[in-house]
Amino acid sequence: MSALACDCHAHVIAEDTARYPFTSDRSYTPPPAPEGAYLAMLEALGLQRGVLVQPSIYGTDNRYMRQVLAHHPDRLRGVAVIDATISNAELERMHAEGVRGVRINALFRGGVALESMEQIAARIAPFGWHMQFLIDVARGLELLPRMARLGCVVVIDHMGYLTPADVQNTSALKTLAGYVAGEGWWIKLSGAYRLVQNLQDMWQVTPLAQAFIHANPQRVVWGSDWPHVAVQNMPNTTDLLSMLAKWAPDEVMRQRILVQNPAVLYNFT
Repeated sequence: MSALACDCHAHVIAEDTARYPFTSDRSYTPPPAPEGAYLAMLEALGLQRGVLVQPSIYGTDNRYMRQVLAHHPDRLRGVAVIDATISNAELERMHAEGVRGVRINALFRGGVALESMEQIAARIAPFGWHMQFLIDVARGLELLPRMARLGCVVVIDHMGYLTPADVQNTSALKTLAGYVAGEGWWIKLSGAYRLVQNLQDMWQVTPLAQAFIHANPQRVVWGSDWPHVAVQNMPNTTDLLSMLAKWAPDEVMRQRILVQNPAVLYNFT
């Protein structure tokens, strides 16, 4: 594995649910995935860096993710969930702890609604943070022009939740790839197992991943999506990383996806 390779999408879930309670308005209740287990996963994959994404189960309570970030300031970065009422002082503290973006989740309850994206974009602008979206692009194409006007860097989770069938339905794929190529949007090559009916069909995602790499190789990153919440068929995280070799057979390209691109997006030194 390349030195300083980065898993750009994972979650941590505290064991102590009394100290870190889940929001009552949530779509799923996951088992614990604490700091130690997360670090063990990175070590098993041979990854030196990681990006933690606030899961929807905590709403805007980012405390556990921030605690883990504070323990590993050189190794980890974070993507928080906030609302527009957050204070500048709190944003400054989060930036110092390693937060570099915020997430809008349109697929699971507990996240922040799309309606607030403009207000939140204005709040994060002074910090140079990006806005990450978990959306089904094929069902929300009308949102993309609005997202392009936010004035901040846009990151799309899980390949826009497009499916192998969307490789044939060229409208959604071409539109999103156009924003990646022309507007510099970022794509996370993650969640392949969420885009197919069965785990053995994950290979069908290869043309989709390659379309985004081809659109703009400087704007793609890879993520494990560990600990794979809210799914019935649990994927093997090592298999998910191995898929990147099929998506990007060229070693130099994989180095870009795993090392150089994350360093740019997440401000690793």
